[in-house]
Amino acid sequence: MKSDSELRRDVERELEWDPSIDARNIAVAVKNGVVSLAGHVPTYSDKWRAESIVKRVAGVSAIANDIQVRLASERTDADIAESARMALNTDNRIPADSVKVIVSQGWITLEGKVPYYYQKTAAESDVRYLRGVRGVTNSIMVVPNVSPTQIKIEIEEAFKRSAQLDAKRISVETRDAKVILTGTVRSWAERDEAESAAWRAPGVREVENRIEVAI
Repeated sequence: MKSDSELRRDVERELEWDPSIDARNIAVAVKNGVVSLAGHVPTYSDKWRAESIVKRVAGVSAIANDIQVRLASERTDADIAESARMALNTDNRIPADSVKVIVSQGWITLEGKVPYYYQKTAAESDVRYLRGVRGVTNSIMVVPNVSPTQIKIEIEEAFKRSAQLDAKRISVETRDAKVILTGTVRSWAERDEAESAAWRAPGVREVENRIEVAI
């Protein structure tokens, strides 16, 4: 088991090692395996990427991302909304006219309904990297089209196929289109993979991840 100082060092090194982000203005603190990120970055995508990098580090049990976005240049909400609309319209994964974009002070809110979760995440990815964006709230709903029993079966089978997961240590419960995951895993990355696998099942509208990381 890593000490907090060892985990902090590993997180800082992982951020410094990854060439996709400039981590010079990111501060890292660790307490009981919980990593807190502070400081500032020039884009929202950098804030999101920093969190993704930290999740790769063994021993991380939770993350509090308090990094601030300080834009190098401002754009009007109307400009951002138009860019977001164009990005969504050119993505053939997303059904036409299924997503509405709302922009307020650089913060994008996505609303609407889609049949698959991957379409919801694709929409967020389309707008996350736009210039001038300070943050994204993804309120798109996934409309269920399969039974809860079938959802449970699909997820359990996906867990068994995964080389990254120990399926015997994870339990799946379904309530309508909501999935509840419980159990223990060996790392934050494994916990994240279990949640991602659950989201890939058709008809899933919500995933409550109660899986604990056994450090």
